[in-house]
Amino acid sequence: MLERIRIVLIGTSHPGNIGATARAMHNMGLADLALVAPRCEVITADSVSRASGADALVHDARVVDSLEQAVTDCTLVVGASARSRTLPWPMITPRELGERLPAELATPEARIALVFGREDSGLSNAELQRCHAHVHIPTNPDFSSLNLAAAVQVLAYECRLAWLAQAQTQTQTQTHAQTQPGPAQDEEEEAQPLASHEELEHYFAHLERALITIGFHDPAKPRQLMARLRRVTLRSRPERMELNILRGILSATEKAAGGQALGARGSEPELQREHDTHPGQKPAQD
Repeated sequence: MLERIRIVLIGTSHPGNIGATARAMHNMGLADLALVAPRCEVITADSVSRASGADALVHDARVVDSLEQAVTDCTLVVGASARSRTLPWPMITPRELGERLPAELATPEARIALVFGREDSGLSNAELQRCHAHVHIPTNPDFSSLNLAAAVQVLAYECRLAWLAQAQTQTQTQTHAQTQPGPAQDEEEEAQPLASHEELEHYFAHLERALITIGFHDPAKPRQLMARLRRVTLRSRPERMELNILRGILSATEKAAGGQALGARGSEPELQREHDTHPGQKPAQD
C-alpha cells in the first residue's frame, strides 16, 4: 500500500526542505517523491545532509514541470491546505485520510498523490481545484504555520498507521482461518460478486414496476419512496445472487397480483433471465 502513495512538492524554494521531506517519508516507509517546478537546486549538500540517510529518495525524485505531470497516473489526489473548510470541495483531516487509504488502494492500479505547496504561499487556487479533496492539519490557530517537512511527516504518519492497521487485520484474519475449523471443502461458499451499477438500475426499474402493480407506489405522488428504497439498497451493497433472489420475489409478486413479470423479457441482460431461479438452481434455457 505505501509504495503506491506519492508525495508531490510544488515550487519548493529551499533544498533543505526537500531533504527533510525525504527523511520524513523514509521514516514512515514512503519512497515515491515528485518535485514540480522546484525553485532551487534539488541535489545539494544541504538536501543530502537534511535527508540524514534518506538521500536515495532525493536522488530518485522525479522532477516535472506541472502538477498534471506529477499525478497523471493517480486515482486520488489530495492537496494539503490551510484554507477554511467553507471552500466548496471536500475537506478531510489527516486521520480521515488514513482511514480512506485501504479502500482507495484496493485495486492494483490505484495510486494516491499527496500534494504540498510552496513554503511561502502554499497551493494556488488552480492547483487546489485539481485535487479530489483537501486535507487540513488542525494546528494551533494562534500559531498555525507548519514547516513543509513537518506537514509531510504528519500525513506520512497517518499513512503508516493505516498500513499497520491493515496488516494487523490481515494477520488476524489468516490466523483465525488457520485455527478455526471450517466447513468441508464442498460446503464452502464461494465469494459472490457485488451487483454492478447496471444490474442495480434494472432492479430498481423492476422494483418500481412491481410496486405500481400492487398499488403500493403512485408515480404521480412518489413521496420520495423510490429515492429512499435506493438509499437502503445501495447502503446494503447487495451481491449479484442476492439481487437475483430479490428479483425472483418481485416477479412472483407481480404474477400473484395479476401483472406480467416484465423482468423475464429477453431484451434485458442475463441477470434478469436468472432472477426467477433460486441459489444453486440453473436458469431455464429459452
